[in-house]
Amino acid sequence: MSPSAQTPTRDALWAGCRDAVGVPAAVLVAGMIGFGALGHASGLSIGLTTATSFFIYALPGQVVFVEMVALGASGFAVALAAALTAARFLPMTLTLVPQIPKEDRRHSLYASAHFISMTSWAVMMRDFARIPASQRMAYFTGFGMTCWAVSTPATMLGYLLAGHVPTPVTIGLVMLNPLFFLLSFTEVRARASRLALLIGGLSGPIVYGWAPGWSILICGLIGGTAAFFLDLALDKKNW
Repeated sequence: MSPSAQTPTRDALWAGCRDAVGVPAAVLVAGMIGFGALGHASGLSIGLTTATSFFIYALPGQVVFVEMVALGASGFAVALAAALTAARFLPMTLTLVPQIPKEDRRHSLYASAHFISMTSWAVMMRDFARIPASQRMAYFTGFGMTCWAVSTPATMLGYLLAGHVPTPVTIGLVMLNPLFFLLSFTEVRARASRLALLIGGLSGPIVYGWAPGWSILICGLIGGTAAFFLDLALDKKNW
C-alpha cells in the first residue's frame, strides 16, 4: 500500500521496506547469487567478490570489475572501467531527485544516493506519481536500503554455491535484474517512455550485428531521441 500525505515518515520508510521484500528483492538476490558464482569462477576471493556488492552495488560495474581483475588489469584501469559503467546513474539521478522536495534531501541525499539501482529507480519512476511528495524520500530510502541490504549476503551465498550451479543458470540469474527493469517499464504511462522502449528494442538486434561493442549506447541514443520527437509530433496532432 502506498503511503498517504498523512502517513508519518517512519511509516513511509517501512512501507518502502515492505514493498521491496518480494519480487524486487528476490530478483536482486537471484542476480547477486549469479554474480557470486561468477566471482568464484573468475578466481576472486570471497571477501573481494562480496565487497563489490557492498560498495559498488551495480551489477554491470561489478561484472566489469571481476573481468578486469581476472585479466590482471592495473588498479587504475579497473577503477576507471567500473566508474565508466556508472555513468548511466547520472541521467537516472537527474530524473529521480527533482521529484523529491528540497527540504527532504538536505542531509541524507548523498547517503541515500548509494541506494539508487536499476530496480529502485524503475520502481520509483513508476510509483512516485501515486506517493505524496513529502513521503517520497522516506519511501525510496526504505525500498533502496532493503534491496541493498540483501545484495551482500546473496553474493556470499552465490560464491559458496559456486560449482553446484551450472554456468548457464549463473548467467541467467545475473540477467534477471535487467529483465525486471525492462518489465517494470511496461507499466509506465508516459507515451515517450513506451516509444523509447519499443524503438530501442526493435533497433537493438540490428545495431548489435553492426557494432556489438556500442550497441547499447547507440540504441539508447536512437530510441530516446526518436521517441522524444515522435511524441512531440503526436502531441501536435492531438493523438
